[in-house]
Amino acid sequence: MFSIFTLEPIVLLSGNDFYAFPRIDPTEKRMAWIEWSDPNMSWDKAQLWVGYFSSKGEVEKRICIAGGDPTIVESPTEPKWSSKGELFFITDRQSGFWNIYKWDEQSNVVVQVYSLDAEFSKPMWVYGVSSYAFLGNDDQSQKIVCCYRQNGKSYVGLLDHDSGSFSKIDLPFSAVTNIVSADGSFYVEGASASLPVSIAKVTLDEKRTMATDFSIVWSSSEDIKKYTPYFSLPEFMEFPTVIPGQHAYAYFYPPYNHTFQGSSDEKPPLLVGTHGGPTDEARGILDLSVQYWTSRGWAFVDVNYGGSAGYGREYRERLLGQWGVVDVNDCCSCATFLVATGRVDAQRLCVTGESAGGFTTLACLAFRQTFKAGSSLYGIADLASLRAGMHKFEAYYIDNLVGNKQAYFERSPINFVERFTCPVILFQGLDDPG
Repeated sequence: MFSIFTLEPIVLLSGNDFYAFPRIDPTEKRMAWIEWSDPNMSWDKAQLWVGYFSSKGEVEKRICIAGGDPTIVESPTEPKWSSKGELFFITDRQSGFWNIYKWDEQSNVVVQVYSLDAEFSKPMWVYGVSSYAFLGNDDQSQKIVCCYRQNGKSYVGLLDHDSGSFSKIDLPFSAVTNIVSADGSFYVEGASASLPVSIAKVTLDEKRTMATDFSIVWSSSEDIKKYTPYFSLPEFMEFPTVIPGQHAYAYFYPPYNHTFQGSSDEKPPLLVGTHGGPTDEARGILDLSVQYWTSRGWAFVDVNYGGSAGYGREYRERLLGQWGVVDVNDCCSCATFLVATGRVDAQRLCVTGESAGGFTTLACLAFRQTFKAGSSLYGIADLASLRAGMHKFEAYYIDNLVGNKQAYFERSPINFVERFTCPVILFQGLDDPG
């Protein structure tokens, strides 16, 4: 915070490891914020606070709204004040899914606005994410426009936070990242299997109940339409893991090219994609690096292994202490499932990944015999080296995912190069800021 008189910074809060989402209410008398401390990431455990300003502009009183009860594991995020001065936020305290909540200041009680087994937010890898917005700036407005992710797809909904009524808005996006509101309309950042990442304006009717217009105001690839005849559209799939009764998820892209037809007696080779993070997710949206393969006769599958975002806390926590085990098993299980269901050639299974996905790729090749070849792009081969050079934000992240010193050694592919029995190509920059 800066003084308007001296332009000098004024410290309002200190003492914790991380702070995010400072939000001042319309009266400028209160401020909400998120804070958390090592060894947690913000999506593991965090706290939401409200502070009251003194006449000198200092925070003289503060209340913990969520995350302070040691009997409740939750990770509140995205606090926002309505025009009426009501505090809303997102947390996963009950079902393990990030849902929208409201703080009743008079009774100091947190109330769930709407319950759904879906993710209304995502892990905070970057600041400033906006998963919901208030429609209109008048005190009478009770509508929230929000995005949420359920069963591998994003949806946009209208929520009346007084009545609790909820309705979907049909948009051509299958993945939505950010929402901001305007007068009678809102803007979304989104994409789909055939639309690149774009920003669209959505206009609502007078009652703010349905969309009357959808127009893309910015596109990351404006000339994409000429390539659409080559696009393979993904199939959201569920497959069994090595744990009996447990399932994981993926997006399967069959080979497709409108000018060629594959042989009826030949199954395609498969390339398995392992996303980075690892607390991130594949979203099934247009990716030309995927279409490169599918347009040339390959099948591609993007795996959301256990530990991925988008499926709730329980699914996300499958990777705690198990990085290099659960992700590897799930990627191998996905490939063998596609073989068993007759979709791909068992003798031509390959795997690829970037960064944390590169680690999963290398671990698949070193510790399993499922794949015939692989590629790692700026991947991690030595977990101990990664831990030693980790910056403050992720200082304990790897400890939570790996565990003890023995696990660091046993899961690092660099320590077992003799186990690589198939071709692998490595792309690693000498000076790589990523």
